[in-house]
Amino acid sequence: MRLILLGPPGAGKGTQAERLVRKHGIVQLSTGDMLRAAVDAGTEIGLKAKAVMDAGQLVSDEIVVGIVADRIEEPDAHNGFVLDGFPRTIAQAEALDRMLDDKRMQLDAVIEFQVDEEALVGRIVKRADEAKAAGKPVRKDDNPDVFRRRLQEFRAMTAALSPYYRARGMLHTVDGMAPIDSVETAIEAAIRQASKV
Repeated sequence: MRLILLGPPGAGKGTQAERLVRKHGIVQLSTGDMLRAAVDAGTEIGLKAKAVMDAGQLVSDEIVVGIVADRIEEPDAHNGFVLDGFPRTIAQAEALDRMLDDKRMQLDAVIEFQVDEEALVGRIVKRADEAKAAGKPVRKDDNPDVFRRRLQEFRAMTAALSPYYRARGMLHTVDGMAPIDSVETAIEAAIRQASKV
C-alpha cells in the first residue's frame, strides 16, 4: 500500500500516518527525517543534500526524489509507505510519478484532509496552551501568526496537488475536522475504495 496524505499543517496527517503504520505494517516517510538520515548515513545523495544545505540553499526536487527512491528500497518499506509532507508541488508530484514508474510501482491513493482553516488556528492555540500548562516546550510553529503564514504557503504551493491527483482518479477526501477515530474510519473506507479501482 502506497499512500500520500495531503492537507495543510495541523490537519492531523501525522496522527493518521501513525495509525496507518500500526494497522498496515507500512512505514511513514517524512522527507525531513529522510534527508537527515541520508546526511547522517553519508549516502551519495545524502552528501549532495548536505552540500546544498551547508550552502544555505533549498534541496532540489531531484535530490529529495532521489532520497525517497533510496528509502523505499529498504526492507521495511516493502509492504508500502505513507508519504507525509511530500510532494509539495506539481513538479515534485511529476518527479515522484516518474521515479515510481521507473521502479514499476504506483500510488494506491492520495488522501486529502479537508479542514476549516480558522478552526485549525484554534487547534494550534489550544495545543500551545496545553503544552505550556503541562510544562512542555511549545513548538515554534504553534504560534498563530507563524501558523497562518504556513497555511498561506500551503495554499500557494501545495493546494494545486488536489486537482492534479483528482484528474488521475486517485484523490479521496476526508473531513479532517471530524474526531480522530472518524477520520481513521474514513481513510480506511477510501483505501478500500481505491483498491477496487
